[in-house]
Amino acid sequence: MPQKNTAGQNAYLVALQHGLQSDWEVEDSLAELAELASDAGLNVVETIVQRRSEPEPGTFIGSGKALEIAEMLDENSIVIFDDELTPSQQGNLSDHMDAPVIDRTQLILDIFAQRARSNEGKIQVELAQLNYLLPRLTGQGQALSRLGGGIGTRGPGETKLETDRRRIRKRISDLRRELEKIRQTRSLQRRSREERSVPVVALVGYTNAGKSTLLRALTGSDVFVADQLFATLDPTIRRWDLTEGRWAYLTDTVGFIRKLPHTLVAAFQATLEEVVYADLLLHVIDASHPRSREQKEAVEEVLREIGAAQPVIAVYNKVDLVDHPLEVREPDVAVSAVTGHNLGRLTEVVYEFFAKSYSIREYLFPFSELGTASMLRANSTVLGEEFTAEGLWMKAEVDTRLEMLLRPFEK
Repeated sequence: MPQKNTAGQNAYLVALQHGLQSDWEVEDSLAELAELASDAGLNVVETIVQRRSEPEPGTFIGSGKALEIAEMLDENSIVIFDDELTPSQQGNLSDHMDAPVIDRTQLILDIFAQRARSNEGKIQVELAQLNYLLPRLTGQGQALSRLGGGIGTRGPGETKLETDRRRIRKRISDLRRELEKIRQTRSLQRRSREERSVPVVALVGYTNAGKSTLLRALTGSDVFVADQLFATLDPTIRRWDLTEGRWAYLTDTVGFIRKLPHTLVAAFQATLEEVVYADLLLHVIDASHPRSREQKEAVEEVLREIGAAQPVIAVYNKVDLVDHPLEVREPDVAVSAVTGHNLGRLTEVVYEFFAKSYSIREYLFPFSELGTASMLRANSTVLGEEFTAEGLWMKAEVDTRLEMLLRPFEK
């Protein structure tokens, strides 16, 4: 989907405080919105908070406040709301302000579009954008102009709006089919990993908590790392050597955020399956962030939404930036991915977690099954082996899945 160039625009951020929301909740959310806007290349010049008992159905903040904001704007301004607007609210506000009006969801989508590198990431972002755009189409293509360019042209006997909707729906259908193929490919890859009996550990956490830096430090890989929100959109899988010959797959995933758009959760389902099917989750928490507890709760909410119910170990990262003692209960660990502090302990904790499912077994492989013996050697800690008249005797430490697979050869 074409993107409108917003670089250099002056951004006015608007939040509505209503109900039981506290001042700090609104301020913290606006601060995060300002960071998102800056990451998108916008120049944040003003933040505005409107207090009402409840949102106004037509303009969200009330027409009087909308006109008040309109007087602040110039021709290079864009107004960003911290909550998702309905299509009618967005249209009414654009009319009142005579300026582009977007919401938090669209801003996040724009950033995702900038960060998507792989074909899969681009497909997921485009699907989310189109699902967001479809209900926001208005007559004469005005909404298309505001949201980054028209899709489709006028067809014989159809209005432009009808043509746009038809083509968008077809494109959504095509993208979903492509993502289904990706999902099937991932399923085959997971099945291959399961057959090798190697555990999978997934890094989850709030955006910019340091997941990619931690993966890089634990595995020695050269994954992309940047001090910015949503630096990682595509899942990255690397080998993580534990202890005593054991290793695991370690996968990095897209960072979560408060008010994560449901369109993104749906579009990134193929990627988030890496989280759902992992054996263990490492919840990476930025221990230096003043709202780390709220960020932790936001991640837990998304995990519940996608159906992730595996065991979780909390990893309090960036302790090198913390100037006070941290109370961390086992098996949780406090680390610094940058300095390497306590990474060895984290590795031990994960090894100990999986060691609970290991047992020592003896096997006798006939000479015709030496290939199976090689599979055991590649996926376990071998404690001894010897050729006999009947075949190859092996003693190894195996996990539950491998034990079941090799039961016919057990002595």
